[in-house]
Amino acid sequence: MTTFPIRYIEPVFRPPSEAQSLILPVTNGCSWNRCTYCEMYTAPQKKFGLRDEDELLASIARSGELLGGQISRVFLGDGDALALSTRRLMAVLQAIRTHLPGVRRISSYCLPRNLRHKTVAELTELREAGLSLAYVGAESGDDTVLARVNKGETFASTADALNKLGEAGIGRSVMLLNGLGGQAHSQQHALNSARLANATQPEFLATLVVSFPQGEARFRAGYPEWEPLDLPGLFAEMEAFLQATDLKRTVFRSDHASNWLVLKGTLGAEKDRMLAQVRTAIAQPQHAGLRPAWARGL
Repeated sequence: MTTFPIRYIEPVFRPPSEAQSLILPVTNGCSWNRCTYCEMYTAPQKKFGLRDEDELLASIARSGELLGGQISRVFLGDGDALALSTRRLMAVLQAIRTHLPGVRRISSYCLPRNLRHKTVAELTELREAGLSLAYVGAESGDDTVLARVNKGETFASTADALNKLGEAGIGRSVMLLNGLGGQAHSQQHALNSARLANATQPEFLATLVVSFPQGEARFRAGYPEWEPLDLPGLFAEMEAFLQATDLKRTVFRSDHASNWLVLKGTLGAEKDRMLAQVRTAIAQPQHAGLRPAWARGL
């Protein structure tokens, strides 16, 4: 029996659009792992650490032997592969190019903090070696909300990271959390998140609805005034966000399982159409084609 060439430490996470990608963990867990809304890397076996470089390079070589030209996409896990030094990332990218020559896209999650000490020149080198897309969980553009959820980032630090990636030619997929500001901070969360998107013009933008499958205790400990938005509140926040965007050509998706209302389009060409969908959900939810609760899969 052939042993799979990559050692995984479960649970393993990846963005929805990486469903057909080879998941190649270059770290374990998340180097920050203090965001109170996030449950992804809280298990004890997901304690942050870098994967052994020799093991990693051997895994890539063995994957090439077993899978050959079947692989066209690779996702570098876990929570923030860009925590690795540029040298180590280059070794990984060069090994993928050597042993998996059919790969056309390499992507990774990216914490803004991990780009503070990487220059645009270094990021350009990584892009030229194959890194083409970074998923950045901005969550919000509002500094108050970011502080309440212990994100460890600000509007400025997130914008700086996104602009560095853009200048280097690396595609950016930005994620925001609808409802993260609760009732008290909903409006500023919406408007400042739109301001972040406008300032950085990401290639891709997505929204998820904040949810807590494992309970709210950890989140509320740092955000005691938070009160969740009901459906009309979530839709009103989305309306405010979309109305405030001034994007040239950003692919927008609000179709994750957590979203009650599915939105897909390009901002700004299809902004008016998506705003009309949101306004229908507010005024006539029975005609908005909302996702039923059982289908949200949370």
